[in-house]
Formats: sequence, C-alpha cells, structure tokens
Amino acid sequence: MKLNTDQINAVDFLYKTYGRTEITRSEINDLVKKGKLKNPSWLKSDQYKVKRGVYSLPIEGNDFSPNLTDVPLKEEQPKTDTVSQAAYVVSSLTGNIVPTKDPVFVPWGHFKDIKSIVTSKQFYPIFITGLSGNGKTMNVQQACAASKRECIRVNITIETDEDDLLGGYRLQDGQTVWQNGPVIEAMERGAVLLLDEIDLASNKIMCLQPILEGNGVFIKKINKFVKPANGFNVIATANTKGQGSEDGKFIGTNILNEAFLERFPITVEQSYPTNKIESKILLNVMSEKGLTKDADTKFGENLISWADIIRKTFYEGGVDEIISTRRLVHIVEAYTIFKDKMKAIEMCTNRFDNDTKTSFMDLYSKVDGGEDVSTWGQPVVEEPDSNDSEDDNISY
Repeated sequence: MKLNTDQINAVDFLYKTYGRTEITRSEINDLVKKGKLKNPSWLKSDQYKVKRGVYSLPIEGNDFSPNLTDVPLKEEQPKTDTVSQAAYVVSSLTGNIVPTKDPVFVPWGHFKDIKSIVTSKQFYPIFITGLSGNGKTMNVQQACAASKRECIRVNITIETDEDDLLGGYRLQDGQTVWQNGPVIEAMERGAVLLLDEIDLASNKIMCLQPILEGNGVFIKKINKFVKPANGFNVIATANTKGQGSEDGKFIGTNILNEAFLERFPITVEQSYPTNKIESKILLNVMSEKGLTKDADTKFGENLISWADIIRKTFYEGGVDEIISTRRLVHIVEAYTIFKDKMKAIEMCTNRFDNDTKTSFMDLYSKVDGGEDVSTWGQPVVEEPDSNDSEDDNISY
C-alpha cells in the first residue's frame, strides 16, 4: 500500500522514536496522549496487525526521509519478567480534580483550621473524627475548593490494600500495564489525599507509613521510588478515634495501629453545627430548591429545634439514635419532592426501628404544634399509690 504524506510522517516518527518496525498499541496511544502524534487509526488495522496489540510499520515500498534508514533496527528481545512486559502508565487521572464549590455550604467548626493547613501546602496530616453526617468530608472538600487545591478522595474499607492504594498491573488494550493508585497520583500531583472512613481499614494500610512521615515510597513491583510533590498532604476522616466503636454504633470499625495513628500530628473532633449555622444550611438548601415561603422557613426552624432536642437526649443516654445534619438536608430535599412535611420526615426516618421512628415523628408533631417538649425523652417516674401506703399500715 502506498502511503500519503501524513502516513509516511507518522511511520517515520514512530520508527525514530522506538527504533524498530513492530510497535504496540500502548506505545502508539502513549504518544497520542502526549500530543506528539496524531492518532494513526489506519495503522491499527488488520492489514498491519502482527498479533494482538502489535502492528508492523509499512516501511518497504514507501518513500521516507534519508535519516530513517540510518536508525539501526532493534531486535526485540524476549521479555522474561512482568516488569519489562508492562508499559508504565504515568497517570490514570486526567483533567481538573479541584472540588466544586457547594453553593449551600456554610463554614463551621474547624473549617478555618483545615483550610489554613490546605492553603499552606505544608505536609501536615490531619485526623478528623466525629459522628456520622456532621460534615467531616464536606469540610475538607470545600476547604480544597476554596483554596483551589486538587483533592483525591479514597473510600477505605476492610478490603482496601496496597494494590488499591499504591497501584497495580491492569489489562489495557490487550497489554499488561502498570496503573498508579490514588496515593501515588496524589503524591505526584501534589494534591490533598482524603482517606475517608479510615477506621474501617485493616492492617493492610500500614503500607502508608513512610508516606505519612512525609517521605517517598518505594513501589516494589516496578522498582520505582516516588517522592511527594510540593503541596501533597494526607487528611483522614473517621467516626471513631481509631480505637474501635465502644457502643457498637459503628460496626465494622477497627482498632488502628498505634504507630499509624501517631503519624497524624493533630486530631480534629468535628461536632454538629450550632443551631444558627444549621439554620443557614437548611435555608440555603431551601433557597436552592425554590422554597422561599414563610411556611417553608418555619418548617426549617422546627426541624432545627426537633433535631436539637433529639441530640441533647442522645448525649444524655435517653435515645439510641440521632438526627444528623445530613439527614436534615435529606428531609428538606424530600419535602421539595413530596410537598408533605410529615411524609418527608417519615421517609427519612424509616431507617430507624419502628419505636424510634414513631417517637421522633410524635416529637416533631409536638414541636410543630408549639407544645411543651422540655421533658421529652426523660424517664417517667411513677408516683406511689396513696391507697397502697394506707394499706401498708393495716395490721392483720
């Protein structure tokens, strides 16, 4: 087949780049991704296919630049190990990974401190602990958004291991390639690495030890040492302090290695927002959903009072469940769909057992009706029967 000028230039460039007549699909794609070569789709056809993922450059019978024949042909050596067979994938992430600013977000708690650390670009790992649904993850993401810092979030489970975190071999276009894990991606990009639900991890996360010290990490499978770029940092979130869940509420959480925890300089205890802050959050959500009537605002205020009573009772040991900020947002969102306050609350409290759900809904009805709820959740003390005390004095 006689090639046109563009095709001849493509073959010329590939031959000079790799010094051989057989080229793999991965090698072609690598040059295309780097913008050094326009995708030669014509070459990746059956006409030039040697075997799966390997193509022969059509040199004979075509006119090339004089220097082409000056490049000595390299005989392909038999590949004996996995490292030499695998093409190294520099990055599995493309594009901008700076979190988007949430229009309903209201800063609270330790947001200012977290943002200061993120903005400083210093390596200073943070361990954030707190009850579910109180904004631990959102605070980190919004701090990165405000600072225009890239953030890579990894959800940790008990199955998470070195392969998930640092990287491993993957099959791509019929070729075995090495693909960086999220930790390596964050290190090389100088991004913030967010390890979410870190207390669900097993001892397999001990591979992060040198990384948490601010040092590089040696990837044994490809014999490569990776140093963190400027700005890289690690932030972990958890429902516990890494000592397990004593009350059993967070089943699956584990006791983390003390040496692992010691590598976090500071621990931030995240609490629920104050009533004032939480009110702003719900009003922002309502405004975004088009709920601007006085009745809607009153509904939001009642939800805040309702959640506040439940939380106080929870902390005193009166109830076993709690209403989180996230659940309040869910209720408002459900209200925008069903247009029914009680249905929205019922749908969003169905996750609790029937007694708890009924009790919570009954409490909201009282709050909505303006009733006195100051004694809600307190144990009922039975008054002694006066007749019984009189009977005790009777002799038989």
